[in-house]
Amino acid sequence: MATNLFDLSGKIALVTGSSRGIGEEIAKLLAEQGAHVIVSSRKIEACQAVADAINADGGSAEAFPCHVGSMDDISKVFAHIRDGHGKLDILVNNAAANPYFGDILDTDLDSYTKTVDVNIRGYFFMSVEGGRLMRENGGGVIVNTASVNALQPGPLQGIYSITKAAVVSMTKAFAKECAPHGIRVNALLPGLTKTKFAGALFSNDDIYDTAVKTIPMHRHAEPNEMAGTVLYLVSDASSYTTGECIVVDGGLTI
Repeated sequence: MATNLFDLSGKIALVTGSSRGIGEEIAKLLAEQGAHVIVSSRKIEACQAVADAINADGGSAEAFPCHVGSMDDISKVFAHIRDGHGKLDILVNNAAANPYFGDILDTDLDSYTKTVDVNIRGYFFMSVEGGRLMRENGGGVIVNTASVNALQPGPLQGIYSITKAAVVSMTKAFAKECAPHGIRVNALLPGLTKTKFAGALFSNDDIYDTAVKTIPMHRHAEPNEMAGTVLYLVSDASSYTTGECIVVDGGLTI
């Protein structure tokens, strides 16, 4: 009898930054495969809209606000998961901050702090709390959304690129230490993707045109083109895969 390696029935999944863009597409795809998805970002209204859409399509989802740059919010979302579900099978760290777009030498402290607090501290402690809950229940999967900027710093995106490089190293560190607990940790490294988050790149014609010319596929990606890789990483199809950082960039980094 054939086995559906991508079946997520009975799984509880938390996807941060899932009120729009790549995170929204990830949440919808995981729900399509049977997972109960906790849709999370800073604003509950936007999260609820995505959860409602998932439920209307026959999936299972709920909304819970969490700003991963806030330690209090991180504590609240995991208290909610413990009380409401008693376990967490899948954590997708997708929320990110990129408030500064400009010369690295002109980076201001507020932008630096916000980017680091969300992209490094937030991912770290989300993974710590999620990992502890997974350890208690015999295992789970964590996927971090990094960026190709982790490998090749993006123009005028210095601090963002630095934090995404840290996410790659973080992924490997958690993968190595959490493997004995049955927890796999991997990362998605998206290339140029059409999202509101990447709006600064798409609004600058010179940067956009230069970027597209260097992509062998000669186009940007749509958010739904990132979700399939995450489904692979959270499913049994990747049961022997941990510590990997999968680049999905149309060939940019070849």
